[in-house]
Amino acid sequence: MKSLIAAASVAVVAASAPAFAQMQPTANTGVYANLGYSNFGIGDANINAIQGRLGYRFNDYVGVEGEVAGGLNHDKVAVAPGVDAKVKLDHQEAIYGVGFVPLSPQFDLLGRVGYGHTKTTASLGGVSASDGQDSWNFGGGAQYKFDPHNGVRAEYTRQEFQGHDAGHADVWSVGYNRKF
Repeated sequence: MKSLIAAASVAVVAASAPAFAQMQPTANTGVYANLGYSNFGIGDANINAIQGRLGYRFNDYVGVEGEVAGGLNHDKVAVAPGVDAKVKLDHQEAIYGVGFVPLSPQFDLLGRVGYGHTKTTASLGGVSASDGQDSWNFGGGAQYKFDPHNGVRAEYTRQEFQGHDAGHADVWSVGYNRKF
């Protein structure tokens, strides 16, 4: 399944290359990075994380980005009356296609669709178990630029984990954005 998704992604990028080559560069094009805080709501657990993104904006409207995150804390989740398990986010990574809607030279709305992987660990009474799940991700947000290179970004992303009744995660994030 993963190789089919990878092959389809490569085919889409290859088919789009001639269109990207004809696009005129604007002040918004180029490499950007984002570093910030995220809250992952996974089941009953709310886990804080530091998240980083690296992306490329082809024109005013289209870009791609990759992201990674690592958990900062754990959360207690009740598994039985009076019995709590500790749940933590080990790591999360994803790749996205990004659409931008520039409302002014400083302010953009954005939407993202991508595919990712999230690994969590739960521990109870000295015993721990890890679980990694792949997910289809989608969401949106906004970014504001203070000047041509520095700004802030806030967004919501929904992670739909793969598998029968595999669940989902609601991720809220805010961070510093830098265009290079």
